[in-house]
Amino acid sequence: MGAKVSLIIFLTLLIASCSAKRKPYTPCKSLVLFFHDIIYNGNNAANATSAIVAAPEGGNLTKLAGQFHFGNIAVFDDPITLDNNLHSKPVGRAQGFYIYDTKTTYTSWLGFTFVLNTTDHQGTITFAGADPIMQKTRDISVTGGTGDFFMHRGIATIMTDAFEGEVYFRLRVDIKFYDCWSY
Repeated sequence: MGAKVSLIIFLTLLIASCSAKRKPYTPCKSLVLFFHDIIYNGNNAANATSAIVAAPEGGNLTKLAGQFHFGNIAVFDDPITLDNNLHSKPVGRAQGFYIYDTKTTYTSWLGFTFVLNTTDHQGTITFAGADPIMQKTRDISVTGGTGDFFMHRGIATIMTDAFEGEVYFRLRVDIKFYDCWSY
């Protein structure tokens, strides 16, 4: 009989603790940056910052595939700025890749790192996640960092800030760190 009472008390406390209101998380650090992607199209080698490195069978490496670009993989080394002007002084580079991974809509999978080297920020921030491009805002994971961002983790909300056809796009990246380490 005593074991049943203990079990009932334990379950009651467990349910109470699970249903208690939780405080919303507050970021320990935040940052807003922009990165600018200019995809190589066969005519813009001088200023291209990304290139298609894989295409579906029958595709080419200077034009994105039809059918929502499915199967294209692009690598990039894009400038990062503090504002939305491509010609602003860069504060770092966004380096990584995106894979168009759906046949029924525009979506990609992103894996990239911000490499920052300014008096305000030194180090890297690494990102990974799905990018359902047609949504106004999308969240991707901040999986870690180095330097000023040593082992930081959080969420980056990205939004397409501008695009010009299939050659140029700019992303606004609103980074919120929820796990900040210092050493």
